[in-house]
Amino acid sequence: MNWLWAIVVGLILGVLARAILPGRQPIPLWLTTIFGILGAIVGNAVASWVGVRHTSGIDWWRHLLQVAGAVVIVALGTPLYASIRGGRRRERA
Repeated sequence: MNWLWAIVVGLILGVLARAILPGRQPIPLWLTTIFGILGAIVGNAVASWVGVRHTSGIDWWRHLLQVAGAVVIVALGTPLYASIRGGRRRERA
């Protein structure tokens, strides 16, 4: 069941990251979900390094770090995906 939560949270974080970033991100939904999952992993790692991973109640700092991680990964991964996808289109023509 944990993998299902990872997919759901990844989808939510990826969509939030795309909404926060300016402009259009031409990436598919599956890649948005993967970027969101990676952002959650990065956010959790940073939260543990900073010392706010486990708190009583809702872990607002950890959630903010997860969203920030997803924003960074979507911002870096979108141009990479576009360049790879664009390169494949040029080879076919």
